Amino acid sequence: MTTCSELNCRIDRELVIFNMKVSKRINKIRASLLRSLTKNIGQKKKHSKDLFLTLNSSFVVKKILVSRPNSRLGNQLLITPLIQELEYLFPQAKIDLFVRGGIASILFRNYECIDRIISLPKKPFDNLWEYIQIWLRLRKYKYDLVINTVENSSSGRLSTKISKGHFKFFNDIIPELEEAYGDYNHIAKRTVYNLRTLLSDNILINNREIAPLDIKLSVEEKLEGGKIISSIFNNSKKTIGIYTFATGDKCYSEEWWKNLYGLLKQEFAYEFNILEVLPVENSSQIDFEAPSYYSKDIREIAGVIHNLSIFISADCGIMHLASASATPVVGLFSVTNLDVYRPYRDSSVAVDTNNSTHEDIIHIVKNILNK
Repeated sequence: MTTCSELNCRIDRELVIFNMKVSKRINKIRASLLRSLTKNIGQKKKHSKDLFLTLNSSFVVKKILVSRPNSRLGNQLLITPLIQELEYLFPQAKIDLFVRGGIASILFRNYECIDRIISLPKKPFDNLWEYIQIWLRLRKYKYDLVINTVENSSSGRLSTKISKGHFKFFNDIIPELEEAYGDYNHIAKRTVYNLRTLLSDNILINNREIAPLDIKLSVEEKLEGGKIISSIFNNSKKTIGIYTFATGDKCYSEEWWKNLYGLLKQEFAYEFNILEVLPVENSSQIDFEAPSYYSKDIREIAGVIHNLSIFISADCGIMHLASASATPVVGLFSVTNLDVYRPYRDSSVAVDTNNSTHEDIIHIVKNILNK
């Protein structure tokens, strides 16, 4: 028999899903309008060597704008390899970020190269005047280099176009690189590949390893995460983490997750704790059967995940947060493009669940843990 508490939880979950669907529809309309306005902005030629010629002269890059006007946790974390690349290439430079929402200041807190965060409101239609003012504010600053991080981002191309920059990099696809590198289409890597090639005039420079996603946790944050896990289990076992929530079609059913959780317990419970990291909606696709951890503090969540042996999650922001926390990830994909969004971290694996069984996932988890 369903209790009032369980019924309320299900109602809350359905309301969250409904609101997400409405928001997604509005964002699609807005994106479609922006695409029609910005489709001709930027570089349409094969690729320009102006950047190579300029930056390999006596010109010194001191100020960079990186544009990723998207509010999602994962999409902002996915630019951390680019930020690390810019730190390496231009150690004297300071970097401004053009983003959306309020999480960038949290995610990039420990990046010393980040100077100014210019942030659009997360809900433009609720804050229209502020939204317009932020766009106008872009014109106040001058940059040596402006980078649009995602080639098909309408807001990214527009912000790159209207900002004041000595050189503007729109990040269009370079076919030669797409053919040369199997991971070129990964959203965290393509910009780095493109930038290196333009700077070096030599495709071979791309052989240097691209930096991983990194939220740059402090020692204190890592230690605090370990203390939280110890307080939950009070034993010396290592811990497997699961995250059972995701938005829209990416969210697997309760039956699917309960079957996987049952196999995880059967295979690993003797040697490992199993911890469910809960979403901000405080919902569980396994009806809270596992010990759980809940927080709204992104860096605290990252600190907890850092102390896990492995993290199992559908494609979502928390999956990328786990990668940025230096934990091996098993990413579950059923609708999104695996090659574009796969978890980017050593030992991590992306699983196409349309062609894989629960037993296959258990085998993958076992292989990672054995390493």
